[in-house]
Amino acid sequence: MPRSPHIVSDVMTHAVVAVGREATFKEVAKELERWKVSALPVLEGDGRVVGVVSEADLLAKEEFRDADPDRSTQLRRLPDLAKAGALTAADLMSAPAVTVHPDATLAQAARVMARRKVKRLPVVDDEDILRGIVSRSDLLKVFLRTDEEIAEEVRREVVAFLFRVPVEPIRVEVKDGMVTLTGRVRDKSLEPTATRLIRAVEGVVDVQVHLWETARQPGEG
Repeated sequence: MPRSPHIVSDVMTHAVVAVGREATFKEVAKELERWKVSALPVLEGDGRVVGVVSEADLLAKEEFRDADPDRSTQLRRLPDLAKAGALTAADLMSAPAVTVHPDATLAQAARVMARRKVKRLPVVDDEDILRGIVSRSDLLKVFLRTDEEIAEEVRREVVAFLFRVPVEPIRVEVKDGMVTLTGRVRDKSLEPTATRLIRAVEGVVDVQVHLWETARQPGEG
């Protein structure tokens, strides 16, 4: 059974299109169009990520082409005005780059994307060398896991771990990523733990746990 993807390196794209600091405005625009991506890492030296240039960075030039904003607007939007006059990736890029490490969890990567309002994250090592790129669509791949894959992982990683000697077989059902766990156990207090562990399984959409406790028999610890 395939292992559940838990970290960025499990889902990232290894072949990455990038540009150097000296790439011209038109070269950046052509690469974005050619590869149908919304942003490109900007590299220097031996592949160290120093920034990211996006479609939004390029649009500043078009936005301010015919504009004649008043002074207060100019002062408020100095970064955008600077990009409107940019000629190279070094001038266009947002720096420092928002990146993520290969061993970051998918949840951590998703939080970074949400907080920084970006669609793609360069994946870098401890030296900031580019190793791949992860996008929103990559993070959503976990929800393409089949119900049976999810059910098998819940049985193996949760049920077998928490309920080693069940009173009766515990039933795991998964439909469209919704997990239902039912059965009779000796310790119902484990129900919240089971719920938490199941939610941590990649691809799970929601969880319902319904366990009934069986009275301990004389002599049981």
